[in-house]
Amino acid sequence: MEPSVGKPSFLRNILVRLFLFCVLVIALRFAYVVTIRGESCDLGDFCFFALPDNFNVVAGVGQLEKSSSSAVISSAGQATPSMPNKIPDLWATKGFQKSVHFYSSVFQDLISEAVLSPNFKTLCVDTAMGADVFALREIGVEDSIGISKKAFKPLVISGQGFKQPFGDETFDFVFCGAGVVEKSVRPGAIVVEIGRTLKPEGFLVVHTASNDTYSFESLLSLFNFCKLVRSRDIGGFVREIVLQKDSEEGSIKPSIEKSSGDSVIKCPVRSYKQELIKKAEPLIEEEPKKPWITLKKNAQKIKYLSAMVDISFSSRYVYVDVGARSYGSSIVSWFKKQYPKQNKTFDIYAIEADKTFHNDYKYKKGVTLLPYAAWVKNESLFFEINEDPGHKNVEKGRGMGRIQPVQSSSGGDGGGGFKSSGDVDQIRGFDFADWLKNTVTERDYVVMKMDVEGTEFDLIPRLFETGAICLIDELFLECHYNRWQKCCPGERSKKYEKTYGQCLDLFTSLRKSRVLVHQWW
Repeated sequence: MEPSVGKPSFLRNILVRLFLFCVLVIALRFAYVVTIRGESCDLGDFCFFALPDNFNVVAGVGQLEKSSSSAVISSAGQATPSMPNKIPDLWATKGFQKSVHFYSSVFQDLISEAVLSPNFKTLCVDTAMGADVFALREIGVEDSIGISKKAFKPLVISGQGFKQPFGDETFDFVFCGAGVVEKSVRPGAIVVEIGRTLKPEGFLVVHTASNDTYSFESLLSLFNFCKLVRSRDIGGFVREIVLQKDSEEGSIKPSIEKSSGDSVIKCPVRSYKQELIKKAEPLIEEEPKKPWITLKKNAQKIKYLSAMVDISFSSRYVYVDVGARSYGSSIVSWFKKQYPKQNKTFDIYAIEADKTFHNDYKYKKGVTLLPYAAWVKNESLFFEINEDPGHKNVEKGRGMGRIQPVQSSSGGDGGGGFKSSGDVDQIRGFDFADWLKNTVTERDYVVMKMDVEGTEFDLIPRLFETGAICLIDELFLECHYNRWQKCCPGERSKKYEKTYGQCLDLFTSLRKSRVLVHQWW
């Protein structure tokens, strides 16, 4: 008879199941700490025990290579027992030590300039590994903490630049290193949070790789609750900008200025904007014989603002299409496909009064349709749908004969010198300049395309009158005049009374007024 093996087999099964259970518990704990709490498994034993939040590690960088333990000082300044085998491996790497050395040098310079003090409560925004926090504590700024989407305690706790887990006016010093602001998808929200948590007269230091004047001025405009202390280049690859929060927070409102002896109204920008306008493609001085060809070719020569400068330092990115027509017209075929957006997400506003196109926008995400006519005030308007010779698709709104204003509703009997030759429709007009001022701010990057069938000669003066023109960073304007017709050689269009010379004057006055405008087609 063979010996019985039932009992050993039973014990072996129990042991195997116990082992698998322990492995499952460790795996669940790991997933909880790393995925849900956002901490690191370098903390504590196998992710079971995390270090207290009030521990501050203070050690020479070189010492990390020699020992796996370090002295620990509590936030109260009392020494506590050292923690063998608790130092994250990352802290001993050459990359981390190099970063700490760089930040230590930067912060020591700031201390010597009285921008930073050992007594300051400091915050490092969106610092993944906390090398800057480590450097601050190493040089004696003990009350320092960092925030990141995933915590890396004890240096970095869970939080984000646009949603900081702190009370109002908490910090004396805030540091944004490694291009934090320019890389953020929500720079405006970060600015608001920094403005909230930074104390009045507190210091903000921003490191950026952008070195053009436009981005520098944009950053100052973005943090317009601060004043500039200084700016310097570090090593030829980092620009350090030091700002100080005003004692009373305020905002800069766009305004306009009128030069003496000149009728040209100018936006209050510095010489850097004038230099950019000088770099723009030249205006077409002579009236094109075949404008449908010349203006289209000229569009290929356009020097886009976002191709010349860094646009990272803006609160929001906005594209306004005035006279948008269908969704696939200029929004898709040009702006989404061709305009250099530098990986920024733009809020899109489509202004189109022709109801033929409204269904195109019904299910389009990220696009806000304003089904009205851009005008100089809020009132009802009469619009005529015209048909140019050779265009028979007007009923669908796809031909050249699109809506254009005949007169305002207060005009009485329909006089005013315009003879209607097509269908007349009544729609709602709105004060476009007033809407623009209530929709965007000087902190935003605003691109506008305007194709309004001759109404530009009413809208542009209104934008200057209200100062709203100064909110536009780049304007693509189609100017309508009695151009030569493609269908009928030797004949001019009868739709518009303006001449090419008047259009050229409009473009010239815009550029003299420091508005970066391009001739559109």
